[in-house]
Amino acid sequence: MQEAAKNLLLVLVALFPIACDTTSSYVIDFRCALDFGEGQVKMVVASAVNEQGEELYPRKWNAEFIDMPAVSKQQQRRPTLTGDVVTAILTVTKKQKYFIFFALCASAGLRFGEALGIDIKNVSSDCSTIAIRQKAWRRQIHNFLKTKNGKREIDLHPKVSAMLKMFIGNRKSGLLFASRNGTPLQQSNFLRRTLHPILVKIGQPKCGVHAFRRFRNTYLKNRTSCPEGVRQFWLGWEDKDMSDLYDKIREDVAFRREWAEKAGLGFEIPTKDFAKNRVIGRKRTETPDVRFVTTV
Repeated sequence: MQEAAKNLLLVLVALFPIACDTTSSYVIDFRCALDFGEGQVKMVVASAVNEQGEELYPRKWNAEFIDMPAVSKQQQRRPTLTGDVVTAILTVTKKQKYFIFFALCASAGLRFGEALGIDIKNVSSDCSTIAIRQKAWRRQIHNFLKTKNGKREIDLHPKVSAMLKMFIGNRKSGLLFASRNGTPLQQSNFLRRTLHPILVKIGQPKCGVHAFRRFRNTYLKNRTSCPEGVRQFWLGWEDKDMSDLYDKIREDVAFRREWAEKAGLGFEIPTKDFAKNRVIGRKRTETPDVRFVTTV
């Protein structure tokens, strides 16, 4: 199926100009018929080679000739959150798993799929570090990440670590956030059913989970003196130059953990009482599960 789609794309690229909606986050080809960005289109075309490894469709891309629109990154919609808004979201979140999920995304700068794909076996025993090794997408686990540097370790603030440790409890394996049968949760569980209604309730515009990641980056970059190398490592960004390639902060765990505590969170973790439903025979009771009494 993927090979057929690739071959179709090669034919279309050779025959038609590229048209797209410049207000979209993507450069959509052929009137939104294929969800490929400009870079992906060029990569697919360049990947078609003959037996000698020579490109079958060598070309110099002329943006004006193929009607490629100018996409302004500054004008693209990139919603973010403030510390106060993150605190407000946590305050009105009722279910424990969503509370932990939002707090973790805001404090670790996780991508949506990375957070959904966290396996408990990749969380350190003291819950101070999470190893990102996979992601979840449409209820499937993928062992590849968005970038090469996406495979990384994220060090957590001690108060988040303590909260995460209580949430994991005695579990030793499986996804950190999973459905009742252990499969990855759907993104709609977090957006349409939870985050969006919460944002409406607190009078904030709708946004995606990626807004928590933007918050974390903005906070670390502008509100702390966190070393740039540490911030880039935590966020899993690609190396930009040789300085990034030579940076070995990945190996200095003690230094990273020191900065995880020193940098702080930029938001408050409100007091929460969560109840876990327990079924005894046919009688359903509620017993206290976790009480978080932490503010930062």
